[in-house]
Amino acid sequence: MHSIGLRWDFGAVDVDPRVLHERQRPARVILAVVAALLLVLAAAATSSASTVSYGGKPTSVIVVAGPGQMTSAVRSIEAAGGKVGTSLSIINGFQATVPADAMVDLAHADGVAGISVDSRLQPQAASYDPTSDVGSTYSVARITGASNYWNAGYTGAGVGVAVIDSGVAPVDGLTSPGKVVNGPDLSFESQAPNLQYLDTYGHGTHMAGIIGGRANAAVPGAYTNDTTNFLGMAPDSTIVSVKVADAHGATDVSQVIAAIDWVVQHRNDPGMNIRVLNLSYGTDSAQSYTIDPLAFAAEQAWKSGIFVVAATGNAGFENIKTSSMMDPAYDPNIMAVGASDSMGTLKTGDDTVPSFSSTGNAARRPDLVAPGAHITSLRDPGSYIDQTYSSTGAVTDTLFRGSGTSQSTAVVSGAAALVIQQHPGITPGQLKQVLTSSATSLKGMLREQQGAGEVNLAKALGVKVGGAAPTAAWSTGTGSLEGARGSTHLVADGVTLSGEMDIFGMPFDSTAMAQAEAAGSSWSDGTWNGSKWSGSSWSGSSWSGSSWSGSSWSGSKWSGSSWSSVVWTDNAWDGSKWSGSSWNGSSWSGSSWSGSSWSGSKWSTAGWASGCWEDPTCMG
Repeated sequence: MHSIGLRWDFGAVDVDPRVLHERQRPARVILAVVAALLLVLAAAATSSASTVSYGGKPTSVIVVAGPGQMTSAVRSIEAAGGKVGTSLSIINGFQATVPADAMVDLAHADGVAGISVDSRLQPQAASYDPTSDVGSTYSVARITGASNYWNAGYTGAGVGVAVIDSGVAPVDGLTSPGKVVNGPDLSFESQAPNLQYLDTYGHGTHMAGIIGGRANAAVPGAYTNDTTNFLGMAPDSTIVSVKVADAHGATDVSQVIAAIDWVVQHRNDPGMNIRVLNLSYGTDSAQSYTIDPLAFAAEQAWKSGIFVVAATGNAGFENIKTSSMMDPAYDPNIMAVGASDSMGTLKTGDDTVPSFSSTGNAARRPDLVAPGAHITSLRDPGSYIDQTYSSTGAVTDTLFRGSGTSQSTAVVSGAAALVIQQHPGITPGQLKQVLTSSATSLKGMLREQQGAGEVNLAKALGVKVGGAAPTAAWSTGTGSLEGARGSTHLVADGVTLSGEMDIFGMPFDSTAMAQAEAAGSSWSDGTWNGSKWSGSSWSGSSWSGSSWSGSSWSGSKWSGSSWSSVVWTDNAWDGSKWSGSSWNGSSWSGSSWSGSSWSGSKWSTAGWASGCWEDPTCMG
């Protein structure tokens, strides 16, 4: 399985569930809490529970209490000989020290919804200075020339950028009025009202921040010299979030195609004006782009006037004859972006292409590269990535640092929004020509690695819009859905979603779908490919004849897996039972494909780059 687009800053290679398994790095709940906000719980409460004597080394843990059960949880910890420490109100819990031997029993104790070992964070700087961090968006705006556009009055205002990803969290930088518009939630979390649209994975929030984040305290017209507030590349652009991935980044090609189709058909909805599509998803499809269904969907967006920006991937450079670019970036008719590394300086003369950035060959190479090494963007507290990698990726309590072509793609998506505001009538082909013709060639780098060079908005600002970039043969979309997946598949309990079948178990006729997409009719009243999605959630459909609206999720217990700041204990999550008949009030049961059920297993990541979070070995 391959992942593309993003390297979170913590390891030597892209990190996805497969890599984590190979490294035997268990997922841990890692919490970042600002010291000034911590409240020390009084430990004077007397437990009425019977006291049991436990042994073992004192262990620092994070305890999550059930709703309204904080007092009971405190008493249970004290009854086991533990000591309660700081309150963690963000998760309705607290830190405590308990005897190691008490851990198992405490997981089932009164008031305790979850308990896990407390993984200490590395201390964060008390006074983060973006001007000295070349990976900060403040510095990236200068390296790319975005600040030149701001000075000229172009900030992305009025331009919608669709982000097909894992959703967007409501964190400062993405909560100003009109900043984020939610499209449909097409993810596996869409049936849970408390998770709809939210980013439980952490990837989409990071991308949205780079593209168009704007801190609430930022002052319009004063962005250029603002060294205090977070600002993305196009701080006044609108983010249209279409969620397709869940807390583990799980999604299928069919969901991504459906999302692209939705963006195309709703691009002109009131308040959207979608002119850019950011896509950090891809597969190692071996079939030609000229027939590939995913590439075809991306091309339909391009033809409709949407500038499609796709990450080349993080598979690195092999030789000038072998391309490691992913689908759909391998399609020459859209914009493919690789990564550049500033090498710790603000000057461009020493910039290079990092070893992780996927490269092309004479037939197809990246169109250009953009900053993608150690990029600081918005942090999504409690997300899977935040829980798992905060000890190495966290910059402050609100910022996280990551590396990869996903970050580079987001930089170019933001850049595109600036140019579109400057030239409202520009076509995708003309915009591609403006950005590639103004790019700065990097010394010592092959064209197969950098394409036209590194994005240079300072130069693009003065480029006159003329002819469009040349195109190649267009895709027919008549290839196979299975071919589009490449080696990237959703797997549950050893059962693989494969073949010409979408996530609902509906047959996928690529020829018929291509015709519907070309006609702009693949979506009809919430129905896509014969299944009702109800605009924001799934309703009344099935997987291989098994209904999503039956009795239970295979009746399985989900234990020991972390989820959005809390931990599964027995069959409860955050104090709510998930066994027997329902999931957060919605029945999902007996669902299967190929006759095999989910049986409560985690999905494997399908095509999202999970990446690299600022480990010293990360950049090779």
